[in-house]
Amino acid sequence: MGTTGLKNLRVDCVVGVYDYERAAAQPLLFDIELDYDFAAAAGSDAIGDAIDYDRAATAVTALVQERQFALLESMAEAVAARLLDEMPPVQIVRLEIRKPQAVPAAAGAFVRVERTRV
Repeated sequence: MGTTGLKNLRVDCVVGVYDYERAAAQPLLFDIELDYDFAAAAGSDAIGDAIDYDRAATAVTALVQERQFALLESMAEAVAARLLDEMPPVQIVRLEIRKPQAVPAAAGAFVRVERTRV
């Protein structure tokens, strides 16, 4: 078992519960870890045997831009479910979403989830 993923994937999207948050897209930052058995990828050195993190980035971006979530919590659950659904080799998804502009006196708000394939 090994881990691949993305750090600080920036996605501009509409998210929030307040009218001023929903008036325009704002940046979110995603840290995504995908655990899977990458022995085949290591042995073959072929992308077909690996998790394509560009595909993961595209899936996350499309989902959060289309859905316009109110809460980071519901967004995190949907993103984790989408990654498990679209990437069958992945056994565990660990995900942190940061909202840098959420609280002026803080570096940002965040949620973190870990979901395991059942």
